[in-house]
Amino acid sequence: MSLIKAHDAAVVGPLVTGPLPGPRSAELLGKQERHESNARVYPRHVPIAVDEARASFVRDLDGNVFIDFLTGAGVLALGHNHPELVRAVVDQLGRFTHGLDLPSPAKDAFTDAQLSMLPWDMGERTRVHFCGPTGANAVDAAVKLCKTATGRSGLVSFQGGFHGTTHLGMAVTGAVATKRPIADGVPGVHFFPYSNCTHCPMGLSRDTCATNCIGFLEQSLRDPYGGIPLPAAVVVELVQGEGGVVPADRDFVQRLRALTRELDVPLVVDEVQTGCGRTGTWFAFEQYDIEPDVIVASKALSGLGLPIAIIIYHERLDVWAPGAHTGTFRGNQLAFAAGVEYARIVARDDVLGNVRRRAAQIAACLDRLRADPWVQDIRGMGLMWGVELADPLSGRPAGELAARVQSEALANGLIVELGGRDDCVVRMLPPLNVTAEVVDTACAILTGAVERCTAESPQLGRRGPTGTPIGE
Repeated sequence: MSLIKAHDAAVVGPLVTGPLPGPRSAELLGKQERHESNARVYPRHVPIAVDEARASFVRDLDGNVFIDFLTGAGVLALGHNHPELVRAVVDQLGRFTHGLDLPSPAKDAFTDAQLSMLPWDMGERTRVHFCGPTGANAVDAAVKLCKTATGRSGLVSFQGGFHGTTHLGMAVTGAVATKRPIADGVPGVHFFPYSNCTHCPMGLSRDTCATNCIGFLEQSLRDPYGGIPLPAAVVVELVQGEGGVVPADRDFVQRLRALTRELDVPLVVDEVQTGCGRTGTWFAFEQYDIEPDVIVASKALSGLGLPIAIIIYHERLDVWAPGAHTGTFRGNQLAFAAGVEYARIVARDDVLGNVRRRAAQIAACLDRLRADPWVQDIRGMGLMWGVELADPLSGRPAGELAARVQSEALANGLIVELGGRDDCVVRMLPPLNVTAEVVDTACAILTGAVERCTAESPQLGRRGPTGTPIGE
Protein backbone atom coordinates (compact mmCIF):
# COMPACT_ATOMS: atom_id res chain seq x y z
CA MET A 1 0.00 0.00 0.00
CA SER A 2 1.24 3.50 -0.80
CA LEU A 3 2.42 5.42 2.21
CA ILE A 4 0.07 8.23 1.21
CA LYS A 5 -2.93 5.89 1.00
CA ALA A 6 -1.94 4.27 4.29
CA HIS A 7 -1.96 7.67 5.93
CA ASP A 8 -5.39 8.39 4.57
CA ALA A 9 -6.62 5.14 6.09
CA ALA A 10 -4.93 5.10 9.48
CA VAL A 11 -2.12 6.49 11.60
CA VAL A 12 1.11 4.89 10.45
CA GLY A 13 4.03 4.30 12.75
CA PRO A 14 7.64 3.76 11.81
CA LEU A 15 8.63 0.44 10.32
CA VAL A 16 12.25 -0.62 9.74
CA THR A 17 12.62 -4.15 8.48
CA GLY A 18 16.38 -4.61 8.21
CA PRO A 19 19.84 -3.06 8.33
CA LEU A 20 20.29 0.44 6.89
CA PRO A 21 20.83 1.31 4.19
CA GLY A 22 18.73 -1.27 2.41
CA PRO A 23 19.94 -2.54 -0.98
CA ARG A 24 17.97 -0.10 -3.15
CA SER A 25 18.94 2.88 -1.00
CA ALA A 26 22.56 1.70 -0.96
CA GLU A 27 22.57 1.69 -4.75
CA LEU A 28 21.54 5.35 -5.00
CA LEU A 29 23.82 6.38 -2.13
CA GLY A 30 26.73 4.76 -3.94
CA LYS A 31 25.86 6.53 -7.19
CA GLN A 32 25.56 9.82 -5.30
CA GLU A 33 29.00 9.32 -3.78
CA ARG A 34 30.50 8.77 -7.24
CA HIS A 35 28.97 11.86 -8.84
CA GLU A 36 28.15 14.47 -6.20
CA SER A 37 30.34 16.89 -4.31
CA ASN A 38 32.20 15.71 -1.24
CA ALA A 39 30.43 18.54 0.61
CA ARG A 40 27.18 16.57 0.85
CA VAL A 41 26.07 16.16 4.48
CA TYR A 42 22.81 14.44 5.32
CA PRO A 43 23.31 11.13 3.47
CA ARG A 44 26.39 10.51 5.61
CA HIS A 45 24.27 10.44 8.79
CA VAL A 46 20.86 9.46 7.42
CA PRO A 47 21.78 6.75 4.89
CA ILE A 48 18.47 6.31 3.08
CA ALA A 49 17.12 7.17 -0.37
CA VAL A 50 13.58 8.56 -0.17
CA ASP A 51 10.75 7.16 -2.28
CA GLU A 52 7.78 9.20 -0.98
CA ALA A 53 6.70 11.24 2.00
CA ARG A 54 3.61 12.61 3.68
CA ALA A 55 3.02 14.55 6.90
CA SER A 56 5.55 13.39 9.53
CA PHE A 57 6.63 10.26 7.64
CA VAL A 58 9.01 9.30 4.85
CA ARG A 59 9.43 5.95 3.15
CA ASP A 60 12.71 4.85 1.61
CA LEU A 61 13.20 2.80 -1.53
CA ASP A 62 13.37 -0.39 0.53
CA GLY A 63 9.96 0.12 2.13
CA ASN A 64 11.19 1.35 5.53
CA VAL A 65 9.03 4.06 7.09
CA PHE A 66 10.53 6.73 9.36
CA ILE A 67 9.18 9.56 11.51
CA ASP A 68 10.88 12.66 10.13
CA PHE A 69 11.92 15.04 12.89
CA LEU A 70 14.41 16.79 10.63
CA THR A 71 11.79 18.09 8.14
CA GLY A 72 14.22 19.42 5.58
CA ALA A 73 16.20 21.26 8.29
CA GLY A 74 12.97 22.95 9.36
CA VAL A 75 11.53 24.05 6.01
CA LEU A 76 8.58 21.64 6.05
CA ALA A 77 6.44 23.51 8.55
CA LEU A 78 3.38 21.32 7.93
CA GLY A 79 5.34 18.19 7.15
CA HIS A 80 5.66 16.59 3.74
CA ASN A 81 3.21 17.34 0.93
CA HIS A 82 0.40 18.94 2.89
CA PRO A 83 -2.55 18.55 0.47
CA GLU A 84 -3.83 22.12 0.74
CA LEU A 85 -0.37 23.57 0.14
CA VAL A 86 0.15 21.23 -2.80
CA ARG A 87 -3.21 22.32 -4.23
CA ALA A 88 -2.26 26.00 -3.92
CA VAL A 89 0.98 25.34 -5.79
CA VAL A 90 -0.75 23.36 -8.53
CA ASP A 91 -3.32 26.14 -9.01
CA GLN A 92 -0.56 28.74 -9.29
CA LEU A 93 1.55 26.56 -11.60
CA GLY A 94 -0.80 27.11 -14.50
CA ARG A 95 -0.92 30.88 -13.99
CA PHE A 96 2.52 32.36 -13.38
CA THR A 97 5.67 30.80 -11.90
CA HIS A 98 8.56 33.26 -12.08
CA GLY A 99 8.26 37.00 -11.83
CA LEU A 100 11.51 38.68 -10.76
CA ASP A 101 10.20 41.57 -8.64
CA LEU A 102 7.14 42.34 -10.75
CA PRO A 103 3.92 42.60 -8.75
CA SER A 104 1.36 39.83 -9.02
CA PRO A 105 -1.72 38.77 -7.07
CA ALA A 106 0.26 35.90 -5.50
CA LYS A 107 3.10 38.17 -4.42
CA ASP A 108 0.74 40.85 -3.12
CA ALA A 109 -1.20 38.30 -1.07
CA PHE A 110 2.05 36.85 0.29
CA THR A 111 3.29 40.32 1.35
CA ASP A 112 -0.02 41.07 3.06
CA ALA A 113 0.12 37.71 4.85
CA GLN A 114 3.62 38.35 6.16
CA LEU A 115 2.84 41.86 7.37
CA SER A 116 -0.34 40.60 9.05
CA MET A 117 1.73 38.15 11.09
CA LEU A 118 3.81 40.90 12.68
CA PRO A 119 2.93 41.83 16.26
CA TRP A 120 1.78 45.19 17.52
CA ASP A 121 1.70 47.82 14.80
CA MET A 122 4.99 46.84 13.13
CA GLY A 123 3.35 46.30 9.77
CA GLU A 124 2.53 50.00 9.47
CA ARG A 125 6.21 51.01 9.48
CA THR A 126 7.78 48.00 7.81
CA ARG A 127 9.23 47.26 4.40
CA VAL A 128 9.76 43.82 2.83
CA HIS A 129 12.65 42.98 0.53
CA PHE A 130 12.64 39.78 -1.52
CA CYS A 131 16.09 38.21 -1.65
CA GLY A 132 17.65 35.31 -3.45
CA PRO A 133 15.96 32.12 -2.25
CA THR A 134 18.18 31.21 0.70
CA GLY A 135 18.53 32.32 4.29
CA ALA A 136 22.21 33.05 3.74
CA ASN A 137 21.37 35.45 0.92
CA ALA A 138 18.90 37.21 3.20
CA VAL A 139 21.59 37.55 5.90
CA ASP A 140 23.83 39.11 3.27
CA ALA A 141 21.03 41.48 2.27
CA ALA A 142 20.41 42.49 5.88
CA VAL A 143 24.08 43.35 6.41
CA LYS A 144 24.27 45.29 3.15
CA LEU A 145 21.16 47.23 4.10
CA CYS A 146 22.53 48.18 7.51
CA LYS A 147 25.94 49.17 6.15
CA THR A 148 24.26 51.33 3.52
CA ALA A 149 21.92 52.99 6.02
CA THR A 150 24.53 53.67 8.71
CA GLY A 151 27.64 54.28 6.62
CA ARG A 152 29.54 52.07 9.06
CA SER A 153 31.54 48.96 8.32
CA GLY A 154 31.87 46.74 11.40
CA LEU A 155 29.56 44.00 12.63
CA VAL A 156 28.89 42.35 15.97
CA SER A 157 27.93 38.70 16.06
CA PHE A 158 27.87 36.04 18.78
CA GLN A 159 29.81 32.95 19.69
CA GLY A 160 27.92 29.79 18.78
CA GLY A 161 25.78 31.47 16.14
CA PHE A 162 25.17 30.19 12.62
CA HIS A 163 24.16 32.39 9.69
CA GLY A 164 25.04 30.34 6.61
CA THR A 165 28.05 29.13 4.66
CA THR A 166 28.37 31.87 2.06
CA HIS A 167 31.36 34.19 2.37
CA LEU A 168 29.46 36.71 4.49
CA GLY A 169 27.43 34.03 6.28
CA MET A 170 30.62 32.31 7.43
CA ALA A 171 32.08 35.62 8.55
CA VAL A 172 29.30 36.17 11.09
CA THR A 173 29.09 32.49 12.08
CA GLY A 174 30.81 31.38 15.27
CA ALA A 175 32.03 27.97 14.09
CA VAL A 176 35.71 28.32 13.22
CA ALA A 177 36.03 25.03 11.34
CA THR A 178 33.77 26.09 8.47
CA LYS A 179 35.75 29.25 7.72
CA ARG A 180 39.26 28.04 8.54
CA PRO A 181 39.94 26.79 4.95
CA ILE A 182 38.80 30.11 3.40
CA ALA A 183 41.43 32.82 3.24
CA ASP A 184 40.65 36.54 3.31
CA GLY A 185 37.22 36.39 4.92
CA VAL A 186 34.96 39.38 5.41
CA PRO A 187 36.78 41.75 7.81
CA GLY A 188 35.45 43.78 10.70
CA VAL A 189 33.36 41.14 12.50
CA HIS A 190 33.60 41.14 16.32
CA PHE A 191 32.36 38.13 18.27
CA PHE A 192 30.90 38.47 21.74
CA PRO A 193 29.65 35.94 24.31
CA TYR A 194 26.13 34.58 23.88
CA SER A 195 23.93 33.69 26.83
CA ASN A 196 24.56 29.95 26.78
CA CYS A 197 23.84 29.26 30.44
CA THR A 198 24.78 25.57 30.22
CA HIS A 199 28.30 26.67 29.26
CA CYS A 200 28.56 30.17 30.69
CA PRO A 201 31.03 32.07 28.50
CA MET A 202 32.06 34.09 31.56
CA GLY A 203 32.77 30.97 33.61
CA LEU A 204 30.07 31.74 36.17
CA SER A 205 27.32 29.68 37.76
CA ARG A 206 23.64 30.39 37.19
CA ASP A 207 23.45 31.76 40.74
CA THR A 208 26.13 34.40 40.16
CA CYS A 209 25.49 35.14 36.49
CA ALA A 210 23.65 38.50 36.41
CA THR A 211 23.85 38.16 32.60
CA ASN A 212 27.48 39.25 32.59
CA CYS A 213 27.80 38.18 28.95
CA ILE A 214 25.71 41.11 27.76
CA GLY A 215 27.51 43.34 30.25
CA PHE A 216 30.74 42.67 28.35
CA LEU A 217 29.17 43.94 25.12
CA GLU A 218 27.60 46.93 26.88
CA GLN A 219 30.94 47.96 28.32
CA SER A 220 32.82 47.41 25.05
CA LEU A 221 30.48 49.52 22.91
CA ARG A 222 29.99 52.30 25.44
CA ASP A 223 33.64 52.62 26.41
CA PRO A 224 35.55 55.13 24.23
CA TYR A 225 38.60 52.98 24.95
CA GLY A 226 36.77 49.74 24.19
CA GLY A 227 38.53 49.37 20.85
CA ILE A 228 35.40 48.82 18.76
CA PRO A 229 33.82 51.64 16.76
CA LEU A 230 30.05 51.56 16.58
CA PRO A 231 29.13 48.74 14.18
CA ALA A 232 26.80 48.83 11.23
CA ALA A 233 24.67 46.11 12.84
CA VAL A 234 24.40 43.51 15.56
CA VAL A 235 23.36 40.10 14.20
CA VAL A 236 21.84 37.51 16.55
CA GLU A 237 19.82 34.29 16.69
CA LEU A 238 17.38 34.23 19.58
CA VAL A 239 17.57 30.45 19.60
CA GLN A 240 20.86 29.17 18.24
CA GLY A 241 19.83 26.24 16.07
CA GLU A 242 22.97 24.75 14.54
CA GLY A 243 24.76 25.92 17.68
CA GLY A 244 22.90 23.29 19.69
CA VAL A 245 19.36 24.61 20.33
CA VAL A 246 20.32 27.34 22.78
CA PRO A 247 17.53 29.82 23.62
CA ALA A 248 18.83 33.22 24.62
CA ASP A 249 18.25 34.45 28.15
CA ARG A 250 15.41 36.97 28.30
CA ASP A 251 17.45 39.59 30.17
CA PHE A 252 20.26 39.18 27.62
CA VAL A 253 17.92 39.91 24.72
CA GLN A 254 16.15 42.86 26.32
CA ARG A 255 19.41 44.52 27.34
CA LEU A 256 20.81 43.89 23.86
CA ARG A 257 17.80 45.64 22.35
CA ALA A 258 18.10 48.53 24.79
CA LEU A 259 21.82 48.90 24.05
CA THR A 260 21.44 48.89 20.27
CA ARG A 261 18.58 51.35 20.45
CA GLU A 262 20.56 53.65 22.75
CA LEU A 263 23.56 53.64 20.36
CA ASP A 264 21.44 53.69 17.17
CA VAL A 265 22.86 50.39 15.96
CA PRO A 266 20.43 48.29 13.87
CA LEU A 267 19.57 44.99 15.52
CA VAL A 268 19.27 42.16 12.97
CA VAL A 269 17.44 39.08 14.27
CA ASP A 270 18.11 35.96 12.22
CA GLU A 271 14.80 34.06 12.25
CA VAL A 272 15.69 31.72 9.39
CA GLN A 273 15.15 28.65 11.57
CA THR A 274 13.02 30.10 14.37
CA GLY A 275 10.55 31.99 12.18
CA CYS A 276 7.13 31.08 10.78
CA GLY A 277 5.84 29.50 13.98
CA ARG A 278 8.72 27.22 14.98
CA THR A 279 8.96 28.57 18.55
CA GLY A 280 5.21 28.88 19.23
CA THR A 281 4.91 32.48 18.08
CA TRP A 282 5.27 33.54 14.46
CA PHE A 283 8.69 34.96 15.23
CA ALA A 284 10.87 34.14 18.24
CA PHE A 285 11.47 37.82 19.05
CA GLU A 286 7.83 38.11 20.14
CA GLN A 287 8.61 35.93 23.15
CA TYR A 288 11.22 38.44 24.31
CA ASP A 289 8.97 41.52 23.98
CA ILE A 290 11.33 43.33 21.65
CA GLU A 291 11.05 44.83 18.18
CA PRO A 292 14.07 44.25 15.91
CA ASP A 293 15.17 46.66 13.22
CA VAL A 294 15.64 43.88 10.68
CA ILE A 295 14.14 40.36 10.60
CA VAL A 296 15.67 37.68 8.39
CA ALA A 297 13.25 34.92 7.33
CA SER A 298 13.44 31.99 4.95
CA LYS A 299 13.15 28.20 5.54
CA ALA A 300 9.46 27.71 6.44
CA LEU A 301 7.98 30.74 4.67
CA SER A 302 6.25 28.59 2.07
CA GLY A 303 5.38 25.84 4.55
CA LEU A 304 6.23 23.30 1.86
CA GLY A 305 9.96 23.62 1.25
CA LEU A 306 9.71 25.85 -1.83
CA PRO A 307 12.66 28.28 -1.67
CA ILE A 308 12.04 31.86 -0.64
CA ALA A 309 13.79 34.39 1.58
CA ILE A 310 12.94 37.89 2.73
CA ILE A 311 14.10 40.60 5.07
CA ILE A 312 11.54 42.68 6.94
CA TYR A 313 12.85 45.98 8.25
CA HIS A 314 11.95 49.38 9.63
CA GLU A 315 11.17 51.88 6.89
CA ARG A 316 13.82 54.33 8.14
CA LEU A 317 16.47 51.90 6.84
CA ASP A 318 15.03 51.84 3.31
CA VAL A 319 17.82 53.87 1.70
CA TRP A 320 18.77 51.42 -1.04
CA ALA A 321 19.09 52.53 -4.65
CA PRO A 322 17.21 50.46 -7.26
CA GLY A 323 19.05 47.20 -7.89
CA ALA A 324 21.11 47.41 -4.69
CA HIS A 325 20.31 43.77 -3.85
CA THR A 326 18.79 41.60 -6.53
CA GLY A 327 18.43 37.93 -7.39
CA THR A 328 16.98 36.15 -10.39
CA PHE A 329 14.89 33.80 -8.27
CA ARG A 330 13.42 36.34 -5.87
CA GLY A 331 10.00 36.09 -7.56
CA ASN A 332 9.03 32.46 -6.85
CA GLN A 333 5.28 32.64 -7.40
CA LEU A 334 4.77 29.02 -6.34
CA ALA A 335 6.35 29.73 -2.97
CA PHE A 336 4.20 32.85 -2.62
CA ALA A 337 1.01 30.87 -3.26
CA ALA A 338 2.01 28.16 -0.80
CA GLY A 339 3.04 30.76 1.79
CA VAL A 340 -0.35 32.48 1.65
CA GLU A 341 -2.10 29.16 2.16
CA TYR A 342 0.30 28.24 4.96
CA ALA A 343 -0.46 31.46 6.86
CA ARG A 344 -4.19 30.78 6.45
CA ILE A 345 -3.85 27.24 7.82
CA VAL A 346 -1.77 28.44 10.77
CA ALA A 347 -4.64 30.70 11.83
CA ARG A 348 -7.45 28.29 11.00
CA ASP A 349 -5.96 25.22 12.69
CA ASP A 350 -4.33 26.96 15.68
CA VAL A 351 -0.97 25.62 14.57
CA LEU A 352 0.88 27.89 17.01
CA GLY A 353 -1.22 26.49 19.84
CA ASN A 354 -0.29 23.00 18.72
CA VAL A 355 3.39 23.97 18.79
CA ARG A 356 3.09 25.09 22.39
CA ARG A 357 1.15 21.97 23.44
CA ARG A 358 3.55 19.59 21.73
CA ALA A 359 6.48 21.51 23.26
CA ALA A 360 5.14 20.83 26.75
CA GLN A 361 4.62 17.20 25.78
CA ILE A 362 8.21 16.82 24.53
CA ALA A 363 9.58 18.47 27.67
CA ALA A 364 7.69 15.97 29.82
CA CYS A 365 8.69 12.98 27.66
CA LEU A 366 12.38 13.84 27.67
CA ASP A 367 12.53 14.74 31.34
CA ARG A 368 13.45 11.21 32.40
CA LEU A 369 16.73 11.54 30.50
CA ARG A 370 17.94 14.19 32.95
CA ALA A 371 18.89 11.40 35.36
CA ASP A 372 21.35 9.97 32.82
CA PRO A 373 24.89 11.15 33.73
CA TRP A 374 25.77 11.47 30.04
CA VAL A 375 22.91 13.93 29.42
CA GLN A 376 24.28 17.36 30.20
CA ASP A 377 21.20 19.34 29.25
CA ILE A 378 17.78 19.13 27.58
CA ARG A 379 16.51 22.39 26.17
CA GLY A 380 14.17 23.79 23.60
CA MET A 381 11.60 26.35 22.61
CA GLY A 382 8.45 25.47 20.71
CA LEU A 383 9.35 22.63 18.37
CA MET A 384 13.12 23.08 18.44
CA TRP A 385 14.64 20.60 20.91
CA GLY A 386 18.10 19.38 21.75
CA VAL A 387 19.59 16.75 24.05
CA GLU A 388 23.21 17.61 24.83
CA LEU A 389 25.55 14.70 25.60
CA ALA A 390 28.85 15.06 27.42
CA ASP A 391 31.29 12.90 29.36
CA PRO A 392 30.13 13.10 32.99
CA LEU A 393 33.69 13.19 34.35
CA SER A 394 35.54 15.47 31.97
CA GLY A 395 32.56 17.46 30.69
CA ARG A 396 33.88 17.10 27.15
CA PRO A 397 31.25 17.06 24.37
CA ALA A 398 30.32 13.47 23.50
CA GLY A 399 29.98 13.83 19.74
CA GLU A 400 30.66 10.17 18.98
CA LEU A 401 27.99 9.15 21.47
CA ALA A 402 25.51 11.56 19.85
CA ALA A 403 26.26 10.01 16.45
CA ARG A 404 25.52 6.56 17.88
CA VAL A 405 22.24 7.85 19.31
CA GLN A 406 21.31 9.30 15.92
CA SER A 407 22.10 5.99 14.21
CA GLU A 408 20.20 3.98 16.84
CA ALA A 409 17.17 6.26 16.49
CA LEU A 410 17.24 5.85 12.71
CA ALA A 411 17.42 2.07 13.04
CA ASN A 412 14.22 2.28 15.08
CA GLY A 413 12.43 4.61 12.70
CA LEU A 414 13.22 8.19 13.77
CA ILE A 415 15.19 10.78 11.78
CA VAL A 416 16.95 13.36 13.96
CA GLU A 417 19.83 15.77 13.42
CA LEU A 418 23.00 16.69 15.31
CA GLY A 419 24.36 20.13 16.19
CA GLY A 420 26.32 22.09 18.76
CA ARG A 421 29.99 21.86 19.58
CA ASP A 422 31.47 18.62 18.22
CA ASP A 423 27.93 17.68 17.12
CA CYS A 424 27.13 16.55 20.67
CA VAL A 425 23.51 17.77 20.64
CA VAL A 426 20.80 15.47 19.26
CA ARG A 427 18.25 17.81 17.68
CA MET A 428 14.56 17.51 16.80
CA LEU A 429 12.65 19.76 14.39
CA PRO A 430 9.18 18.17 14.05
CA PRO A 431 6.46 19.48 11.76
CA LEU A 432 4.49 22.21 13.50
CA ASN A 433 1.23 20.30 13.06
CA VAL A 434 2.66 17.04 14.43
CA THR A 435 0.18 14.98 16.45
CA ALA A 436 0.46 13.98 20.09
CA GLU A 437 0.59 10.32 19.06
CA VAL A 438 3.56 10.86 16.74
CA VAL A 439 5.37 12.89 19.41
CA ASP A 440 4.89 10.10 21.95
CA THR A 441 6.28 7.53 19.53
CA ALA A 442 9.23 9.69 18.50
CA CYS A 443 10.16 10.56 22.08
CA ALA A 444 9.99 6.89 23.08
CA ILE A 445 12.39 6.03 20.25
CA LEU A 446 14.77 8.85 21.16
CA THR A 447 14.82 8.20 24.91
CA GLY A 448 15.31 4.50 24.26
CA ALA A 449 18.19 5.24 21.89
CA VAL A 450 19.89 7.54 24.42
CA GLU A 451 19.49 5.04 27.26
CA ARG A 452 20.82 2.11 25.23
CA CYS A 453 23.79 4.04 23.86
CA THR A 454 24.80 5.59 27.17
CA ALA A 455 24.50 2.19 28.88
CA GLU A 456 27.08 0.90 26.40
CA SER A 457 29.46 3.82 27.02
CA PRO A 458 32.62 3.28 29.09
CA GLN A 459 31.71 2.64 32.71
CA LEU A 460 34.50 4.94 33.88
CA GLY A 461 32.22 7.78 32.88
CA ARG A 462 29.51 6.69 35.34
CA ARG A 463 29.24 7.54 39.00
CA GLY A 464 27.87 5.47 41.80
CA PRO A 465 25.38 6.65 44.44
CA THR A 466 28.11 8.40 46.46
CA GLY A 467 29.51 10.17 43.42
CA THR A 468 32.53 7.85 43.16
CA PRO A 469 33.32 6.87 39.55
CA ILE A 470 32.39 3.26 38.95
CA GLY A 471 35.43 1.15 38.19
CA GLU A 472 37.85 3.14 40.35
